[in-house]
This record gives sequence, C-alpha cells and structure tokens, in this order.
Amino acid sequence: MRICLIGAGNLATQLGLALLEKGHQVVQVWSRTQKSAAELAFKLRCPFTTELPLISSENDLYIIAVSDTAIGSVLSQRTWDDTMVVHTAGSTPMSILAPYCKNFGVFYPFQTFTIGKRVEFEHVPVCIEANTSQNLDVLKKLAHSISQNVKLFDSTQRQQIHLAAVFACNFVNHLYAIGEELLQEKGIGFEILKPLILETAAKIVDQSPVNSQTGPAVRNDKTVIDKHLALLAHHPDLKNLYRQISERIIQTHK
Repeated sequence: MRICLIGAGNLATQLGLALLEKGHQVVQVWSRTQKSAAELAFKLRCPFTTELPLISSENDLYIIAVSDTAIGSVLSQRTWDDTMVVHTAGSTPMSILAPYCKNFGVFYPFQTFTIGKRVEFEHVPVCIEANTSQNLDVLKKLAHSISQNVKLFDSTQRQQIHLAAVFACNFVNHLYAIGEELLQEKGIGFEILKPLILETAAKIVDQSPVNSQTGPAVRNDKTVIDKHLALLAHHPDLKNLYRQISERIIQTHK
C-alpha cells in the first residue's frame, strides 16, 4: 500500500519501519516540527512536510499517529476525499473520524514503544475497526502483513483494553519507581528487584495473575502488613496506597 504517516513519534516510527520492511511504501511523513519529520522521513526514505494542506493525495491510506488530543485538529485542517483514514489511538472512538472522512477506521498496535528500541511487530496485537466491511478487509490485510496477532474490536472494547493497559503497564511501572525510591532511602540499588520483577512477569505467561499472586496480603498476614505500614510512617501517601492495594488483594482472595 501507499501510505502517508501523519505523526513522527515513537509509534509512527516503529509502525513506519515495520510497514516498509513488509514491502509497503511510505509516500510521505508529516509532523508539526521539521526536525522530527525530517528524521523519520530519512529513516523511511521518503519526503516530508510540516504543512497539512500540502500532504500528498497519492495515497491508499492515511495513518494518523498523533496524541489523542491532536487528532481532531489534524482532521480539521484538510479535506480527505475518498482515501481511507485511520487513527492509532486506544481511547479515542472511531466516530471522531466520521465528520471528516468517507472511509475510515482504527489501526491500533497494542504495545509500548521506546525511542531507539526496535519492536518486532510479528507478535504485537494489532486492533482494527472500520466503518464498512470493505474497509475492514483492507485493514485486515494490512495488519496481517506485519503481525500474526490481529484482533477485531469495536471502540468500546478498545477503550477497555486501554484502561486495562494503564493499570497493568503504566501503574505497574510507577510502582517500580516507588520501589526504587524506597530502596534508595537505605542506599540499596534497584538491581536487587530486577530478578523478582522478571520472574513475576514470567508467571503470568502460563497462568492467571489472580492465581500467581504472592505476598503478605494474599495470606492476610496482618503482622507483616502492620510492620510495612509502620515503615511508611513518613510517607502517608504511600502508606494509604499500600493499605488500599493490600485490602483489594485480601478481598480478591477471600
């Protein structure tokens, strides 16, 4: 397919490289800043622009890979004719595209992306949705060209997936940061936690997180819980957080 990438962030970069590798042609890259547009265009061997009205019309697909809050602004700045337009957002419904486009959908790679770290798309879930069956067939074919894990979800399901991801990924990562902070208070390096974190993550590959739960709360060990709460006397916010999460675990495993 001939594809125009609108956006030049982590997701757009990783997706563009994956599409190029599978034989698709990225015709053009747009970004608000010339630096980011030029950098991605160089990687994808294509021209770039920072002016939305100057985006090429010789495309089979426009992929809007910008922040959720910027999607509406991008859509309103040009006409899209009959060419298919998709966004890549987890929490934004497909309906945001309806006032601006005749053919539209969602192409949502469900993964966290990091600058400089190449993602192997083969096993990345790609969640798709489209306004017609014909457009859905086009997105299926495109998704299957880069991934073996293609899922059909509507906007409500996709929003729930994104919510679950915030708990399972973003919040968990912040808990790592809290663990690091508590260790640093006693001059201990974060390295001590890494084998434990990796083993915990490995467990849920083969079993439910509920079944793999360990720790004092799952045992309702009030003696250990009270000791931990005492250690958090100078961190009232963390003390409250510890108590809330522990109570949630206790109730889950009653």
